[in-house]
Amino acid sequence: MAELVKLFVNGQEVEVESGKNLIDALRVVGIEIPHFCYHPALGADGNCRMCLVGIEDGRPPLVPACKTPVQEGMKVLLDAEHIKKIQRDVLEFELINHPVDCPVCDQAGECALQDYYMNYSLDDSRMQVAQVTKGKRMDFGCGVVHDQERCVLCGRCVRFTRQITKTGELGIVNRTDAARVSIFPGKPLNNRYALNIVDICPVGAMTSSDFRFRQRVWFLKKDPGICHGCSKGCAIYIDHHREKYKDDVIYRYRARTNLNVNGYFICDDGRLSYAGENENRQTSALADGAVIGFDEGIELVRERLDRARKPLMLISPDCSLEQMWAVQRIATLYGAELSGYSDNYIIDGDGDEYLINDDKAANRRGLELLEIDFSRAQFLTGLQHTDLLVNFNNDLFFGGVDEELKSLLDKTQSIAVCSHQLQVYESASIVLPTASYSEYGGTIINEDNVLQRFEKALFKNEDPKDVLEITRLLGGAINDAPHAWPGIKQSVACLADIDPQAIPAEGIKLQNSEDTNVGA
Repeated sequence: MAELVKLFVNGQEVEVESGKNLIDALRVVGIEIPHFCYHPALGADGNCRMCLVGIEDGRPPLVPACKTPVQEGMKVLLDAEHIKKIQRDVLEFELINHPVDCPVCDQAGECALQDYYMNYSLDDSRMQVAQVTKGKRMDFGCGVVHDQERCVLCGRCVRFTRQITKTGELGIVNRTDAARVSIFPGKPLNNRYALNIVDICPVGAMTSSDFRFRQRVWFLKKDPGICHGCSKGCAIYIDHHREKYKDDVIYRYRARTNLNVNGYFICDDGRLSYAGENENRQTSALADGAVIGFDEGIELVRERLDRARKPLMLISPDCSLEQMWAVQRIATLYGAELSGYSDNYIIDGDGDEYLINDDKAANRRGLELLEIDFSRAQFLTGLQHTDLLVNFNNDLFFGGVDEELKSLLDKTQSIAVCSHQLQVYESASIVLPTASYSEYGGTIINEDNVLQRFEKALFKNEDPKDVLEITRLLGGAINDAPHAWPGIKQSVACLADIDPQAIPAEGIKLQNSEDTNVGA
């Protein structure tokens, strides 16, 4: 446990973690120190001076909070009149040339400058000269659009490209009123994390061309979620809005801080994967290409499973741990062989040493813990001998069409339980629509063995049934995710003491041992 020190803030004693700077330490106890340039992932830069605080009996008496570590007995002044004047003066400098275009700015409602003005200033402008104008709608590349006149020159974006991506595409050029953030001539942003610049910009200077002018942020509901774009399982916010009488729509993903998994950032591929949750969805049950009722589809699937002599079930490596367990139980019920084959989810050479992985499966570790075979040999053998394949949302063509598999699938009677209309499901004689990961809750385990829990974010006029509910309708005994856990705990040793309702937001690091599980 970290060492604690006692200090005084405006005369009130607080206990904070030793070794942290004043901004981070006091934030934990609910005390905000305003700042622009500081970011915990980028360190202290000390250029904005917004975080200047007083130190009673200190030498010097004024210090930047971002660069000042907490000390035992320190007496910090935040509400003294000379500190408030500093804050007002800094804000006045920032606002001298800042356009008052909040009604059309994407950052309105999430803007630090806007919030600080309301909390620390509220002064009228004293300027009698024309504002300095700068560039607008500047395409910096990678979907980042820069409005220079809104920039407060905090330098976060510059430091991000130098410290995090180490690509160094941005710099601050010129001086005084002419200073501005710019790309180097002919060298636009060219990295797979560039849109994090939009997140870390404290004002509306850096915007995303994908989100720009699409929705007002105060209409958005912001739910925590987990990116299913690869095996890293980055923590995200799912920002969505449901207009009256319409279905819920996702407008963007943003990075959610999780120091156990992704830190403060996410990759651009994962960030933009929200579009897949809105588009190309399978919404109707089909039988031989004709639309049928969902209940009728369930009955047809049950009849064919009852008639099948050697059924084969295939589970997606993106399914939650609870869904995998439910499919495993339903496979036992019908005497079916079960496979988690998903080699096409691995894109060799696509990963890096940061947050992007070759394996695009969100929960392959779940398959391993439940001892669900995902080898190609086992699946091909099963496919050659089965008289009925039931595919639970596994995109066998994720990385491109596998001609050998396609040939076998075309010859096999198959049923697809799927969330999206994809080529791999076209040969299915029966199709049942199912929920995608933003529409149900559950747990997944990432490549680093971190168990994370996520909740349902989206609600629609007709909520699609998730895989777990469909297994129940097919005769399974598991009613919902909590009912899956007694069996999971009994079968997987490293999960035996886990309370799924008590999994913290940052997840739980599981023990990585060869003896983590026993046979189901």
